Amino acid sequence: MVYDMTTTLSSPSVRRDFWRRWAVLLLTVAGQNIIVYGVNLADNIMIGRLGAAAEMAISAVFIVNQIQFLLQMILNGVADGTVVICSRYWGEKNLADIKKAASAALRTGLIISAVMLAAVQIFPRPILSIFTDKPAVIDEAVRYIRIVSFSYVFFAATQVLLGMLRSVECAMVGFVDSCAALVVNLVLNYGLIFGHFGLPAMGIRGAAIATLVSRIVELSIVVLYLAFLDRRLRVKPAELFRTDREITGKFFKVALPVMASGTSWGIAMAIQTAFLGHLEESVITANSIASTLFQVVSVFIYGSATASSVMIGKTMGEGRDDPDGLKKEIRHRAGWMQILFLCLGAATGLILFSSRGLILGFYDIGPETERLARQFMAVLSVTVVGTAYQMACLTGIVRGGGDTKFVFINDLIFMWGIILPTSYLAAFVFQFPPVVIFACLKADQILKCFVAVVKVNRYGWMKKI
Repeated sequence: MVYDMTTTLSSPSVRRDFWRRWAVLLLTVAGQNIIVYGVNLADNIMIGRLGAAAEMAISAVFIVNQIQFLLQMILNGVADGTVVICSRYWGEKNLADIKKAASAALRTGLIISAVMLAAVQIFPRPILSIFTDKPAVIDEAVRYIRIVSFSYVFFAATQVLLGMLRSVECAMVGFVDSCAALVVNLVLNYGLIFGHFGLPAMGIRGAAIATLVSRIVELSIVVLYLAFLDRRLRVKPAELFRTDREITGKFFKVALPVMASGTSWGIAMAIQTAFLGHLEESVITANSIASTLFQVVSVFIYGSATASSVMIGKTMGEGRDDPDGLKKEIRHRAGWMQILFLCLGAATGLILFSSRGLILGFYDIGPETERLARQFMAVLSVTVVGTAYQMACLTGIVRGGGDTKFVFINDLIFMWGIILPTSYLAAFVFQFPPVVIFACLKADQILKCFVAVVKVNRYGWMKKI
């Protein structure tokens, strides 16, 4: 169904409905993310209670999670590409092409995850050595990655299918899915790490098994939902493995820049971890704690980006026959979104800064590690305001409008042209204190805001797919 822009999209009732749907999607995605990252935080805290081996175990898991993060960033590119193109089709009520685009995305995600699984199973030590030169940490990390890497394929399928569902404003299944994964992960972590419920005390390997089982549960729930409960798409299994050249071509035209951006970002984050990982072990542990807490408190920021991408893409599909009216309405919606992004950033920074002492009290760590973690969290409480604005503007509004290449190019310039060279000099040439190096690594979150405010408000990102 195509909407009349002058009488429908601009009317007060439709605008209220837009913001209601945007808020519901934001809260649902944020709720899902807080559970996902809450699982990571719970893992971190439980492993951090292993006594004398705690700091080494935290460092090992954090190193392995950098590989998971790289895979996640690539798969997020696949899922975000699915959201961009499928939300446009959703605005047009074109269900057939949504399924075809999702099919292309699913095949892509499964291939990428299978390659990553093979790589870490065959070459675990050379890969892990990129992030740290501490033999004891690498030994512990190998024990963890041998098990947890089998979750990659399940994770890939889940991410793509949830991306398809988010594009049609059906994000609640992701929230329920994450709740189930949280319960499974927490129970198994408690049992397998420490040896409760009659289970063996396996330490770090128990945490890996718990993660693997929770990933299998996640995928099972999504598949069962699509098979028996979904009433919007009514997807048949065969449709998710059916090839359509035209739609596949359109999908890759949209998704490849997003995937390239995610890959570039994931590699850059791995390099950042390697910079810190070749300093003292306390720096690795402090970075792990600070980064994990940051993920938890910034869930509304990531939720706002996802919600904005879906709703902007849907609006573009609804108003495709009236470019002038569409631009006027997009200008109104994007303007208010930018104000909301800044408010979310300020609130997140305040929460992060004020919760430092409470969270660190749960860890069995040394005073130097605690001091560094406090410093890192203070830096993040400032840079998160920039993250909230620039990320939601660029990966939300701009990408949702169809301009997926700009975000990729912008990330390349800032990360590879400015942040990594500057941080390398700070770490290995000038040998600045860890907190200064950490601030250099996060500086792009503020710098990108100057680009974002210009790009978003010129509206050149409104493109046809």
